[in-house]
Amino acid sequence: MRIIIAFAAALAFGVSPQLTFAQAKPAKATSAQAQKKAAPAAQVVEEEPDEATKEFEKFRAQMEDSNPAELFEMKGEEIWKQKRGPKNVALAESCDLGQGVGVVKGAYVAMPRYFADADAVMDAERRIVWCMVDKQGFKFDDIAKKPFQGANDTSAPDITNLVTYVAAHSKDMKIAVPLDHPRVREIYEIGKEVVNYRAGPYDFSCNTCHGSDGKRIRMQNLPNISTGKGAIKGVQGWPGYRMTGGVMLTHQWRMNDCFRQQRFPAPKYASDVVTSLLTYMIGNSNGQTYRGPGIKR
Repeated sequence: MRIIIAFAAALAFGVSPQLTFAQAKPAKATSAQAQKKAAPAAQVVEEEPDEATKEFEKFRAQMEDSNPAELFEMKGEEIWKQKRGPKNVALAESCDLGQGVGVVKGAYVAMPRYFADADAVMDAERRIVWCMVDKQGFKFDDIAKKPFQGANDTSAPDITNLVTYVAAHSKDMKIAVPLDHPRVREIYEIGKEVVNYRAGPYDFSCNTCHGSDGKRIRMQNLPNISTGKGAIKGVQGWPGYRMTGGVMLTHQWRMNDCFRQQRFPAPKYASDVVTSLLTYMIGNSNGQTYRGPGIKR
């Protein structure tokens, strides 16, 4: 049976990290004004990168040689190996990311995946948070109070450092989300519904910007995440060091910021909604090579 999520309403009330299901259809434009507001995101442009994009890519390539993400990776390794939390346990000796307890090599590119101990499909960040809570005894609400680094923060949260460390150990590996697993496929299909769900003041969906080729908004090229070529562009470089703020941010943050740009309520941290989106996009990137933590504008 086709599953469609009335997720916008659920998120508005700050639901727990479980999806709320309802029979709902993607909303149609409610007025000519809403259609007019949505028009800029649908602007069609040529595939050839513009000069500004080319220059930025040159700058990015130079910066990658001394990527600040390495500093966060080093901090993440230290935290991964430390005995921490009320249970005084190290993640390195207790957390299974799908490759065996303590194994980080190749874990990032094989997630989201189903974890039987949690009976849930989890992306990398959500899984690490689960391990911090279940294995080390941290409280989820404490982690979720401020999971992302802000522009005025002198350091990144522990979870960001941990995700960066884990992601770095999948650099130059092929993305291999196990979409043949029935639970993973179910979440993938839910993610597919989510990217088509139109709502909010601009009547936007994820696919308004990312559902076809040749779009951009202002100077930003918008990848078509329904294709492998486009989806990898949405995956590549996360977690990433954002030069405009001097902060390290994760793929979970990127999803949250997309909700903000659509004028949707922010999803609860480490929610099923975000996992479904990541399963869809990263799953569509299967077979592509992940280049590791990167640099963003």
